[in-house]
Amino acid sequence: MKRIVTLQDISCVGCCSITVALPIISAMGVECSILPTAVLSNHTMFQEFTCVDLSDQIEPISDAWERQGIAFDGIYTGYLASGEQCEQVARFFDRFSGNGAQVIVDPAMADNGKLYPAFGESFPAAMAKVCAKADVILPNITEAALLTGMPYRAPGENGYDRAYIRELLERLLDLGCGTAVLTGVSFEPGRLGVAYLDRSGKEFSYFTKWCEQSYHGTGDIFASTVTGGLMRGLELGDALSLAADYVVACIEQTASSEKGRWYGAEFEPVIPDLCGMLKDRIEKC
Repeated sequence: MKRIVTLQDISCVGCCSITVALPIISAMGVECSILPTAVLSNHTMFQEFTCVDLSDQIEPISDAWERQGIAFDGIYTGYLASGEQCEQVARFFDRFSGNGAQVIVDPAMADNGKLYPAFGESFPAAMAKVCAKADVILPNITEAALLTGMPYRAPGENGYDRAYIRELLERLLDLGCGTAVLTGVSFEPGRLGVAYLDRSGKEFSYFTKWCEQSYHGTGDIFASTVTGGLMRGLELGDALSLAADYVVACIEQTASSEKGRWYGAEFEPVIPDLCGMLKDRIEKC
């Protein structure tokens, strides 16, 4: 069984970050270790929250693991709270990716054309250094624009201009990552999906229906599923399509629920569907 470690925060209530990554990746048959970067009472979309920054624990935990020879097949990062944490995570990659561990980075810092309020203008440059060390990065359009310095463009009536998406992908590769994936890509009405470009010039895209509803944490669901799929031996395109299909299933589950929760997608009831979809893809490999 493969073992990954995920570095991101724990929101004790609210479906995001580690409380999404741990159950999804475990259900996919992969051991999921954690290195929490902070502990929050609940995520920041609630009216109030408490937060304990764990930046001072990242190095000691890393030291303890290194002394014991603990190794990982994959390293997956999500929300990082500061430029300091970005530097710590980059050093963690240097220490623990040498045995061939695959590094997957979700540069969770922005959406809808805006940087998250908690971050200053210098944060994208710090995150770009993390992305430079990754095998696979998973930004949305806003994050890609901030990472590359390109202008953000909202989709038009028929989606995005293909040349714009291609240039974003090329500029993301210039950061140093192995493969650049863009989420939230659309080229026609009613369809939404992902596209990637790797250093060999290989291109891929996959689209699902565009769901009108939007729920907190779907990006974490997507990135966690991609990570689990890669660790189970799926090609990146298959892992991306699996993740896109699962996110749609989670959104539909939440929208149809009598008590559809406002603070996060109901991913738990459709975990059996995820396991079934994963099995089908593995059998086709």
